[in-house]
Amino acid sequence: MDLGLKGKVAIVTGGSDGIGKAAAISMAAEGAKVAIVGRTQEKLNAAVSEIKNTSGGDVIGVAADVSVESDVKAMVDKVVGEFGQLDILVNNAGTSSATTLEKMTDEDLKVDFGIKVYGAVYCARAALPHLKKSGAGAIVNTTTPGGKAPNPGGQPTSLSRAAGISLTKSWAGELAKDNIRVNTVCVGVLKSGQHRARWESANAKDSSYTLEDHWKIVGKNVPMGRIGEAHEAGDLICFLASAKASYITGTAVNVDGGTSPVV
Repeated sequence: MDLGLKGKVAIVTGGSDGIGKAAAISMAAEGAKVAIVGRTQEKLNAAVSEIKNTSGGDVIGVAADVSVESDVKAMVDKVVGEFGQLDILVNNAGTSSATTLEKMTDEDLKVDFGIKVYGAVYCARAALPHLKKSGAGAIVNTTTPGGKAPNPGGQPTSLSRAAGISLTKSWAGELAKDNIRVNTVCVGVLKSGQHRARWESANAKDSSYTLEDHWKIVGKNVPMGRIGEAHEAGDLICFLASAKASYITGTAVNVDGGTSPVV
């Protein structure tokens, strides 16, 4: 299926690993020009090579800290300077952070909201003039089902992701007049760099504990009986950013194997 992404330009934050990289691969394979964003240029360079080899697409890596607005402005200017336009923004930067009220610090809140909420706002704000020029712009925010139905001890991520879902609905209504669609993908447990890091830590203590063992344990409580693959979220992000989703805006779609207690 041709998703109508040929000639489109996309920015994917948190694009050097996991869901962001999977979304970049999917969009580049569909003919979009993609800029992946992260804080480490070396890691971005490695991801760019992988995405190009996998998709055959046009991809660049731009280092920026999305929690710093001046970084974001410079990043968007660089992408538009390189590709001449901007049609799609994927706000995907962020990692999982979960603790209790008693243990959560102000620094935990500051860091989490800086990346996931302020980062999304800064990126959308900088991208907006270009998305308006596109005539068919799209924003896709990565959040979690915990933003809809938080579990105990799920903050600050559940808190910041609830804000991301709220922003999605607000922006969808505000920007519809400019034909800019805004949706969010609520991602459950997927294979990602942070989960591999947790396995590496456990494996260092017990070398018999394999990555496959880790995936089975992490996925055992998922109704579908397995942990998700990054591309299962990345492909949906690609679809929501495409012309095939031209009448879809203001939605929050769970990609979690049925784990969320709410739709």
